[in-house]
Amino acid sequence: MKTLENFQNFYFVGIGGIGMSALARYFNASGKNVLGYDKMVTKLTSALVSEGIDIIFEDGITEKIQNLNPDNTLVIYTPAIKKLDILNHFNDNGFTVLKRAKVLGMITEKTDCIAIAGTHGKTTTSSLVAHLCREAKLPFSCFLGGIAENFKSNFYFNGDSISVVEADEYDRSFLQLSPDWAVITSTDADHLDIYGDKETIEKGFRDFADLVPSGKQLFVRKGIEIGRDAKTYAVNEEADYYSNNIREVGDQIEFDFHSSTGNTEHFSWEIPGIHNVENATVAIALLNDFGVDFETLQRGIASFQGIKRRYTKYRFESGKIYIDDYAHHPTELNAVIGSIKTFYPHKKLLVVFQPHLFSRTRDFAEGFAESLEAADELILLDIYPARELQENFEGIASQWLLDQINLDKKEFSTLDQAFDKIKEKEFDVLLTVGAGTIDTLSDGIVEWLQKYK
Repeated sequence: MKTLENFQNFYFVGIGGIGMSALARYFNASGKNVLGYDKMVTKLTSALVSEGIDIIFEDGITEKIQNLNPDNTLVIYTPAIKKLDILNHFNDNGFTVLKRAKVLGMITEKTDCIAIAGTHGKTTTSSLVAHLCREAKLPFSCFLGGIAENFKSNFYFNGDSISVVEADEYDRSFLQLSPDWAVITSTDADHLDIYGDKETIEKGFRDFADLVPSGKQLFVRKGIEIGRDAKTYAVNEEADYYSNNIREVGDQIEFDFHSSTGNTEHFSWEIPGIHNVENATVAIALLNDFGVDFETLQRGIASFQGIKRRYTKYRFESGKIYIDDYAHHPTELNAVIGSIKTFYPHKKLLVVFQPHLFSRTRDFAEGFAESLEAADELILLDIYPARELQENFEGIASQWLLDQINLDKKEFSTLDQAFDKIKEKEFDVLLTVGAGTIDTLSDGIVEWLQKYK
């Protein structure tokens, strides 16, 4: 097997994916020739093009593809991609073709790797760990599953001694990594199209935990049974590391962090949500064990700007609040809606939710219904299919889910009609939530609410 240094050309099939684009940026920053294909133009692909990466948006064998030499070209693809003529061409003509996870794993083999895993919370936690590494001036690179506001990117390079990676459980990708330090934030059932049941996904996380060598560090959310020694962390309950006394002071969230040595340190930041304090708790614990002092960590926490679409909050002169979030699992919805209800208990909440995947909607319909019943009013959008075909999920549709939600004020809407429906509603807090294309509503909503009297 060739090493990554043997290749000069890197072709990404599905380059617009959040994980794929981070890898593309890594090789582009390393001076390699990076090219790729994706099925549609997005903000992310446009950003890659502006960075000098050549991208096509039609599945065809271009002259540039024909001119690539199999001896010095590595082809990287995502398992979400179905069969394509481009991928067939590479497979049929002697190119080295690897999954994204394999390539990321090859990078982590050469570094002191900090890997953040979990069905929820891993993007915020990995981005925060990376931000704290930069604050501490550590020689690291990071590969994130979201756009970190501090980096304006899902990739950042400040050296290659340390890698901070979001360890993706989809397709068991995280088992390709070589973690020296690791975090497991949650092991809730998800991706049942891959794992089949909750017990199997829990075994997947135990297998990931076993990759962390003895003598290094494994941090696990208290209550998760991982089958080996680990340090625990929690919020509002005692653990090896925990935070409590969470309060909102103006626009700041303040909390007290308790270390395993019994020390208590005060932290303050602008990131709302109790679940985000939990993410901060393990990031602080890990970096402090890594040798970073609390003064640096306090400065880093205070300057962390969050992740695009992770509880992104806007306040307006009218008093209305708008929150946009990526949550697409019942546990994530509970965390977001629960935080809103905690900090704004007397405000009327309108939720606009776009389910993500027919399989996830089917597998967690009861959980989605229970989560969404906490809203005061609900607009439910069409299911975003991503890689799935509706004909394979007969009877699974948004109306089917809506019928299971015990809420007086609820209705279905297409994405195209949603903005007009929102403008007709009375609310104090608006939450748009989902992992599909619902993010296309946010710019219009912000512009409208800025003018709202």
